[in-house]
Amino acid sequence: MAVTGLEQARAAYARGDWVTAFTGWSTVEPTTLSSQELDDLATAAGLLGRHVECVAALQHAFTRAQGAGDLPHAVRRAFRLAMTTATHGQQALSAGWAARAEELVAGLDDDAVERGWVALLRMFAALGAGAVPEAAACADRAAAAGRLHHDQDLLAMATCARGRIAMYTGRVPLGLALLDEAMVRVVAEETSPVFAGHVYCTAIEGCQEVGDVARMAEWTAALEQWCARQPGLLAFTGQCAVHRGQLMRLRGDWSGALEELALAARRYEQEHSPDAIGLAAYEAGEVRRLRGEHAAAEAAYERAADHGHEPQPGLALLWVSLGRTAAARSAVERLLDETSGPVQRARLLPSAVEVLLACDEQPTADELVDELDALAADFGCAGLLAAAAAAHGATELARGDPAGALPYLRKARSAWAGLGCSYEVARVRVRLAQALDSMGDQATARAELEAARRTFAELGAAPALREVDRLLGPGVLPAGLTAREVEVLRLVAAGQSNARIASSLVLSEKTVARHLSNIFAKLDVSSRTAAAAFAFEHELVQESPTRT
Repeated sequence: MAVTGLEQARAAYARGDWVTAFTGWSTVEPTTLSSQELDDLATAAGLLGRHVECVAALQHAFTRAQGAGDLPHAVRRAFRLAMTTATHGQQALSAGWAARAEELVAGLDDDAVERGWVALLRMFAALGAGAVPEAAACADRAAAAGRLHHDQDLLAMATCARGRIAMYTGRVPLGLALLDEAMVRVVAEETSPVFAGHVYCTAIEGCQEVGDVARMAEWTAALEQWCARQPGLLAFTGQCAVHRGQLMRLRGDWSGALEELALAARRYEQEHSPDAIGLAAYEAGEVRRLRGEHAAAEAAYERAADHGHEPQPGLALLWVSLGRTAAARSAVERLLDETSGPVQRARLLPSAVEVLLACDEQPTADELVDELDALAADFGCAGLLAAAAAAHGATELARGDPAGALPYLRKARSAWAGLGCSYEVARVRVRLAQALDSMGDQATARAELEAARRTFAELGAAPALREVDRLLGPGVLPAGLTAREVEVLRLVAAGQSNARIASSLVLSEKTVARHLSNIFAKLDVSSRTAAAAFAFEHELVQESPTRT
């Protein structure tokens, strides 16, 4: 290749045109490239999703550095090889390259910056083994080395890692502040492309895990702009699409979310990142579940599991909607036993409360809500605070204390509205309506239901829409009966047993019995026959009852 061709490749690399740079460098023998060109070729190949070529270039660069006795560069290339092979699921190769880095760094001075890069490898190994204090110490050493040597890539990576570790140990405000610090370095373009991409994705994922929707949206927009500036970029675009899909689901654009998640899966496949495909599949399952596409949702959760991603608690919520409450309860109980970290617990608890309330496990749900309240207060993230308030309102309502539920539900409605999460706002409005209806304010309750119905119809949330239509159907109800109590009373009037009623309404028999007790008290009757007579007298049913 002519010298001018190599110069063109270098110029293309400098302006972020990875395709032209990769094409120029990959058409010549690696032995004709300088060490820096080999490094840059590896970077361009990695960003284009050309994993094999990326590894080959790094191996050539490593061999050259080792042969020349250039230990610092050999360690750095071993680090990159350990990282890129781990990202693509080649754990044995990654461990081997990490070992080579450890071996070589022993020959360097104690204050060499390369010891900071090796500390990062030790940090990842410690996290994998669950040794969080050791991982934190390694991240601190890496950050100190980066700061001492003004290595912006190392400092940004270590700062981001320190942020995530702080979050996992319950210090969420500190963790988010560290993520912001790392992100500022990236946005200011102080870091090289590969490490910028890692920081973007790691920081956004951290925000998503703790329900910091505003930060997640801000950094996702920045990541999207960063990706758009780089022609041909494949690496990190799958993760960007996942985060866009997650935000679209929260903001009510479910069709757009499914498109983004399908795009993410395709890009992960092109990148040969099978583990990440599971995340995209799980997120698609969440959208399908909310739309009432049960078979498609189950298939998506199954695909997530096939790629190593836990399909719960989304699958348990799907089972609840299908009436498989025993299976849902068992899955959630298993998750609660397995999950210990504060961030992981915070992600699980809102869904766990919903499942347990559907299974009539009120005492356990109450305990989980108390835990969720405490975590939300410690984290201070708006999304988690909204979820905690909604869960608290739901448990108060299930306990039969509508007045106690109202403050929590109103707080949740306001918080979700502030975040632009229309589906969550509508869900809370349904519970508000149930609380208001139980307190006799049926006009306001109906207004809340009608507002929720409009949102569900716009979103295509078929299961939620059907539930609201059932609640709206009777209009103004007699004797202070709630809409759910009228549903139970109609089935009593039809001669159905408690077991049949529970099956029809996807409730537990214990819940049906509680509804019957409330109905008898409100109607001042003591038998099913008298309750059925009231139903016919007030035209709550039209057909003659049939005994079963």
